[in-house]
Amino acid sequence: MHRRDVMRLTAIAAATGVLTLEGVSFAHAGGPERTDGEETRKVTGRLPAGAPDYIHLPVEVPRGVREIAVSYTYDRPTVPPGTQGNACDIGIFDERGTAPGGPGFRGWSGGARTEFAISAERATPGYLAGPVRPGTWHVILGPYTVAPQGMAYEVSVTLRYGRQGVTPAVVHPPQRAKGRGRAWYRGDNHLHSVHSDGRRTPAEIAAAARAAGLDWITTTEHNTTSSHGAWQGLWGDDLLILTGEEVTTRNGHVLALGTDPGTFIDWRYRARDDAFGRFARRIRQTGGLVVPAHPYATCVGCAWKFGFAEADAVEVWNGPYTADDEMALAAWDAMLVASVREGHRWLPAMGNSDAHREPQVVGLSQTVVLADDLSRPALLAGIRAGRSWIAESSAIGLSFTATGGRGEHAGIGGRLRVAPDTDVTLRLEVTGAPGCAASFVTDQGRLFTTPLPPDGRVEWHTTAARSAYVRAEVRRPPADGSPAELPGAMAAMTNPVFLGA
Repeated sequence: MHRRDVMRLTAIAAATGVLTLEGVSFAHAGGPERTDGEETRKVTGRLPAGAPDYIHLPVEVPRGVREIAVSYTYDRPTVPPGTQGNACDIGIFDERGTAPGGPGFRGWSGGARTEFAISAERATPGYLAGPVRPGTWHVILGPYTVAPQGMAYEVSVTLRYGRQGVTPAVVHPPQRAKGRGRAWYRGDNHLHSVHSDGRRTPAEIAAAARAAGLDWITTTEHNTTSSHGAWQGLWGDDLLILTGEEVTTRNGHVLALGTDPGTFIDWRYRARDDAFGRFARRIRQTGGLVVPAHPYATCVGCAWKFGFAEADAVEVWNGPYTADDEMALAAWDAMLVASVREGHRWLPAMGNSDAHREPQVVGLSQTVVLADDLSRPALLAGIRAGRSWIAESSAIGLSFTATGGRGEHAGIGGRLRVAPDTDVTLRLEVTGAPGCAASFVTDQGRLFTTPLPPDGRVEWHTTAARSAYVRAEVRRPPADGSPAELPGAMAAMTNPVFLGA
């Protein structure tokens, strides 16, 4: 492709964020349909800095193809200090088209792989097995960042001919496990395997979840659902496995948590496109929750830019507790204050590990949910209602209640309906956190902090007039050398109890 053609197509694509290249054809004009062998076509080009978010490479697939295989490379020139170099993702859509949210999606590996293959019998992790039907397929390149010098790329497409195989029936996890009836259940709802950019297999994740004392997990690969059918034989009475997706846009990541198995949520939009609401509704229509992930993460494209009007919960603690989690916690607390002031619904907090590989720890952090049973509907209802708290591990236990003068009481995520001047007693009990300090935080701020006593029990008094809500934090001592006014890393925290009529 000539440079002027690339520039012209780039200008045309500016309004849509998509550039379509000249297609690749394997047509055999006037010849018989091939029944064996393979053919490869290569496409090379250069993308300028400021290229559209997605580059479509049409591939004309004739009849008689049993497998399509794709590989790609791109250059990585040296860039000036402080400048992003080249990074390019890849995926594919089949002959049903590339419409956002449409049926044509066949897989995405982001930048985790340089090659993949799809046939009826099998597919590379991240991709969906199924018939390779004739028509126009589209390889999708996602130039995540482009160096000032541009990005030179090469894409190789190989078609292998022969009889189509049989696509195995997909077996999805059950929606319910034995459980313990109404109880507190521990879950990690942000996990990555070899089906996106993780290094663990599903079997290794399931083993790590059991070792971490979890009751349930959610599989959330970046922009693909290929892991939904990869857990056969790994669930049991002791471990429920839910399905979901980490929808990884250029303006932040969101967990489609607990969606129906096989549900694909598209990611090809930015906040300026005013498209997120449509896909948030799709998440809820398929039984899931909308949970912005690591909203203040510093990686390119990770920070959340879509606002929280569509959210059902927000991930305020992602992996080991760090400065961006502290920012997410502060922003969430400000939203609690606004919800009280304006009478709007409040947004519950949750925590997950986002574990990809060793030594990242499955279950650090984890969300502990009060649910009627160990089932998808009950767990998601508990998260949505805020009947949950967050811990760094299953070694920590916690209870937190508010009690009025006449014995009225409420727990985490509930409301204690008392008169403004009624004395309210807050009781926190923590196990497994020696050496930590406990705090009670209200809409006015952190009003009470004390070292945890040996029995782990802390009591504090307030009124609804003084505190619209109270939530509890359990923190480790500040790191050596930290300013005295900075709190230590979180060991556990709760969603609030609201006070007043």
